[in-house]
Amino acid sequence: MSEPRFITFEGIDGSGKSTQARRFASYLEGQGREVVLTREPGGSSGAEDIRALLLTGDPGRWSAETEILLFTAARRDHLEKTIHPALAAGKIVVSDRFADSTRVYQGATRGDLRAMVDSLHALMIGREPDLTFIIDMDPETALTRGLARKSGEDRFEDFGLAFQETLRHGFLALARANPDRCVLIDGNRTEDQIASEIAAHL
Repeated sequence: MSEPRFITFEGIDGSGKSTQARRFASYLEGQGREVVLTREPGGSSGAEDIRALLLTGDPGRWSAETEILLFTAARRDHLEKTIHPALAAGKIVVSDRFADSTRVYQGATRGDLRAMVDSLHALMIGREPDLTFIIDMDPETALTRGLARKSGEDRFEDFGLAFQETLRHGFLALARANPDRCVLIDGNRTEDQIASEIAAHL
């Protein structure tokens, strides 16, 4: 494969993927590459508005089906306004989450809705990352860390430990199903150790 230009970070809440995405973007910039660091839901003005709807409020605020529609709308705006222009300009895009999160969060854990997720993705997104790092770690530790942030965007953490454990299995299954794209990273180590392993994959 040629050098990956669209790179995503995935994992359960509190796994450290956001930190590692930032560190990896900084590493690439240090190598002289032009990088756009972005996130989902969000990454564009319209998508950030939708993010506030998705990540705040009561856990039961939205049905899984409504979440899928909202995430897809946010992702489409993100793709149009941020990802495609950056790639067209020859930059590397590093995104904290992308479609794999919807496949796992809504498609596998909140009912058997994976077919719906995949259909909407094919119709409205039609783009996969070149490379995906999945940070895997103990769900209890990750949940404690995620809740300790008190970010105000805790709606999915508020579903509890059983939900995070189900998410972890979903991400592991996704990694097994996509070995050509996904790299599984042990997140139960120091931040520096994880960052070093990720950088080595470039």
